[in-house]
Amino acid sequence: MTKLMTNEWIERYSRQIILPEIGARGQSKLAEGKVLVIGAGGIGSPTAFYLAAAGIGKIGIVDSDDVELSNLQRQILHSTNDIGRPKVNSAKERLEALNPDIEVVPHSVRLTSENIMDILVDYDIVVDGSDNFATRYLVNDACVLSGKPLVTGAVIGFEAQGTTIIPKESACYRCIFPTPPPPGFAPSCREAGVIGTICGVIGSVLATEVIKLILGKGDLLTNQLFLCNLFTMEFRKINLRRNPKCPLCGDSPTITQLIDYEEFCQVPRDGEG
Repeated sequence: MTKLMTNEWIERYSRQIILPEIGARGQSKLAEGKVLVIGAGGIGSPTAFYLAAAGIGKIGIVDSDDVELSNLQRQILHSTNDIGRPKVNSAKERLEALNPDIEVVPHSVRLTSENIMDILVDYDIVVDGSDNFATRYLVNDACVLSGKPLVTGAVIGFEAQGTTIIPKESACYRCIFPTPPPPGFAPSCREAGVIGTICGVIGSVLATEVIKLILGKGDLLTNQLFLCNLFTMEFRKINLRRNPKCPLCGDSPTITQLIDYEEFCQVPRDGEG
């Protein structure tokens, strides 16, 4: 069924293989999966870690930042010895140390409208763990235009949210959030803080969504927004629907190519603001 199906391979994934929802055939599908994780930070770290442990065959990691001391409270792909190193390098080492069966491809770049399509072409599913609205809209638009399923999440404080987007079938990010918030309205984790454990919770949820997508089984978070608050221990889902008038995924789309997302989100240019 797969060239990886050795005794060691069976032992490594035995706890998944015995699940009737997965089995040996499902595990082989996971080994053939190609997933791009955007951000090797608080969300991307646990997501990529569990995807690697599950045996996803190819994992791309996109991040242009270096490891900082303040990252280590929640970004579990990195350690103290990695401070100052590119995040994609320490992420690759950590994931391949966990599972040498898999291929990890580092992309040490800042995503833009000019380079994202060239990166997406090598992957089947995208996970967005970015920490800014410009990147979220960019990734959403690129995935819808290229027909790539997108699993996306966000965190702040003790709270997290996540959803899965199947282009042209379920609500996209623009259906949920038609316009970005005004500059300064939504604080970042750097400004408002975040508890590390919430990153682990939403990262696990997003990784599970990817696994279900590859297997073609289970109920996905399509047309639903998953919300959790670890301070109050509340977990809930809000029903969504694709907006037929959405400028991107609607019946008569007006967005047919990528735009300037920093301008769209009113991000100050260098030297401005």
